[in-house]
Amino acid sequence: MPRMLDVSDEVRAEIGDEEADRLLAGDNAPGSYDCTSCRTPGDSENEHTSTVLFIGDETAVLAFAHATCLPSQVVQVTEEQLQGAVRSISGDTVDLDPDKVVPEQAVLGVTSGLVLIAGELHPALVVEPTAPIVRPGTTGAGDDFLPLLIEQGFMPLSELTEVPPVQHGWSVLLAMGQLHAVLQPSSTGG
Repeated sequence: MPRMLDVSDEVRAEIGDEEADRLLAGDNAPGSYDCTSCRTPGDSENEHTSTVLFIGDETAVLAFAHATCLPSQVVQVTEEQLQGAVRSISGDTVDLDPDKVVPEQAVLGVTSGLVLIAGELHPALVVEPTAPIVRPGTTGAGDDFLPLLIEQGFMPLSELTEVPPVQHGWSVLLAMGQLHAVLQPSSTGG
């Protein structure tokens, strides 16, 4: 049965016409999937679905998203990010030396909204980790979430009486009216 898939020209150019046609015919498309954007279940037989191709240096992964969350597109990512996602999806685990056990990976919950400051509405993000955040390379326990944010130029506020200063280089990516990503400036200034 044909799926309700959108395969953009950009994705088609990467995967080839033959594979794109098989997807559209329903041969290689999933019936159900977890949206790569909002992580909720989707069904390509009953709702419009976008194909999203993640490309690393050596690996490419085709994922699916609700068309209301993301348009069909190609996304360039680092090979490390892509391999981590593949391990997460496949459930692969790595046997580690007990002295080098990596703590459970925290997930950052990000909620977008509006805050009223001095009678004016301003966009705001609330970022809440699900577990303690440790510095990269650290194997011990602890929570460095607030110090890491302060190092990036963010400061804790006890109350919002005025608009906080702008953090240059940071941006928020909205796709189809929904929060998709929070992007930080690169260390090289790009």
